[in-house]
Amino acid sequence: MSEENLEMDKYLFHQGTHYNAYDFMGAHAAEDGVRFITWAPNASHVQLACDYNDYSGEGLDFEKLSDQGLWMLNTSHVDVGDAYKYKVHFGEGSHLKSDPFGFHHERRPATASVVHADAFQFTDDEWMAKRRSSNVYESPISIYEMHLGTWMKHPVEETEGRTIDEITDASYYSYREVADQLIPYLDEMGYTHVEFLPLMEHPFDLSWGYQVTGYFAATSRYGRPEDLKYLINRLHEAGIGVIMDFVPAHFCKDAHGLRLFDGSPTYEHPDERIAEKKEWGTLTFDYGRPEVQSFLVSSAMYWIREFHIDGLRIDAVHSMIDLNFENYEPDSKIYNEDGTEENIAGIELLKKLNAVAFEYDETLLMMAEDSSDRTMITHPIHEGGLGFNFKWDLGWMHDRLDYMEQDFHARAHNHNKLTFSMAYKYNENYLLPLSHDEVVHGKKAIVDKMTGDQWQQFAQTRLLYGNQFTEPGKQLLFMGQEFGMYHEWKDKEQVDWHLLDYPVHADLKRYVSDLNRFYRKHPEFHGWDYRPEGFRWLLVDDSTHSILSYVRRYGDSFKVCVFNYRPEVYHDFRIPVPEPGVYREIFNSDSSVYSGSGVLNDGRHFSSDGHYIREDQSILITVAPLAFQVFELEDKTKGRK
Repeated sequence: MSEENLEMDKYLFHQGTHYNAYDFMGAHAAEDGVRFITWAPNASHVQLACDYNDYSGEGLDFEKLSDQGLWMLNTSHVDVGDAYKYKVHFGEGSHLKSDPFGFHHERRPATASVVHADAFQFTDDEWMAKRRSSNVYESPISIYEMHLGTWMKHPVEETEGRTIDEITDASYYSYREVADQLIPYLDEMGYTHVEFLPLMEHPFDLSWGYQVTGYFAATSRYGRPEDLKYLINRLHEAGIGVIMDFVPAHFCKDAHGLRLFDGSPTYEHPDERIAEKKEWGTLTFDYGRPEVQSFLVSSAMYWIREFHIDGLRIDAVHSMIDLNFENYEPDSKIYNEDGTEENIAGIELLKKLNAVAFEYDETLLMMAEDSSDRTMITHPIHEGGLGFNFKWDLGWMHDRLDYMEQDFHARAHNHNKLTFSMAYKYNENYLLPLSHDEVVHGKKAIVDKMTGDQWQQFAQTRLLYGNQFTEPGKQLLFMGQEFGMYHEWKDKEQVDWHLLDYPVHADLKRYVSDLNRFYRKHPEFHGWDYRPEGFRWLLVDDSTHSILSYVRRYGDSFKVCVFNYRPEVYHDFRIPVPEPGVYREIFNSDSSVYSGSGVLNDGRHFSSDGHYIREDQSILITVAPLAFQVFELEDKTKGRK
């Protein structure tokens, strides 16, 4: 590293604009040894603790690089593959810390960082070129959300003398092993993307990766960083995009992590009222500190640049932008200098993150998981937005699931839960999620949320998915939902694959696979997701029958969708249609191949002239029970008078 480059690195890092700070921070191997740089502004002294000095730090002293707290050490006493920590001295004390910029860490419960260098070469040029020439808003995006550690597990016998961690680790599929199982499955199911719950290093398995210690390290539970690159490369070669959950909202308090890194609040906010995430037991970053900005934005860009991640789902955005996310009592409220409850620094950090990401590649997927009522989450920054290009529609998710839990006789009084999402649909670029958050902590599995007997529960699950895949917005399903797990997500066990031995579960899996392909085949269901002309209500107010109908359009082509939320069959039911002609049914969730009752529309349906509700044409169809049906215009004629 030249003196000139080092000075520029220092300047950008302390300015908060070093967006690839990992290139000079942390541990970097060279021919003559390893260079270490860390940031500890309150430290009086920093040493390298490793096997060479029995983790005492003796003989490996850092020199101070800047008055703002950068420290550097070059040594030949450490090599690639060696474990290390930083011994940070402050005031009257000292402690050992993992490297915040470490590229690899020991497998928990060990906590040291590991000097790492890999020479993995990606061979996904075709995928990357295709991605960069795509229009993400008009493309089909169907995401399979999964937790890598519990998707599929090796059978392991508990034997005397093995710890819980050792038994758990033996059950895990490695990054390389899972590629051979996951890729054929995603291809069979027709998903366009896979989204991994956080894969950054974390100490506690049951945090699912949402309480991070290593923001630049792929968790060693499943292998080495190059092994994760191998998995992503294989997914790309198979035509499958990769999204990863990213957690800039908070970090865990474990002693070896970021908390009080130099003996004082370094990465966390100095105001305990803002720093403490009381319900989660974690700490909020000090978003206004320039070095923390360089750290967080660099972390995001590290996964995008170095691991070819296609997108990031930013977790817990609400907690980043609201000073009173957990402060419910008036006397505990916090206000900013403008007298509002906005966390201005958090808002600016998110803007910076999105601006940097899209300057690098405008086809990335930057998705906000946001439960606030803030507007313009997916609007451009220059228009006053946060700059994301997609937002999870949590309102749609809650309304739909609340409705599906209602008894059939009560649904007439809750009909607006099926229609309200369209009232705000074009305020943001929404993704419709049925995520892991909805199948844990006593919320019940998707199938089990449905009212009625088993047949009705599975029919309604197919109906729910049909609505999800055809209403404007991209979509996401969590693992196990594709075949109707009855049990909530068991975060210590694998998905209940044995259920596929039962026809009703296997048929739901087939349905989701067919639905994915149907969705991808027909641009009406994804091409104009974010243009109002892509959607039009046909039948919206029929709470008596609990039936909805809408048209999805792309250019001159359109599809008519019909949804029946009651277990009754309705014969000769009139549905308005936008154009005269002959219509035919092309998809029906009640087909017997999906364990439905087999109420189909096999014939041709001639439209009739005469204004009906919103249109000047209509058709008579048989509406199947608890079903989702799609009709297309087969022959453009005058219809019947």
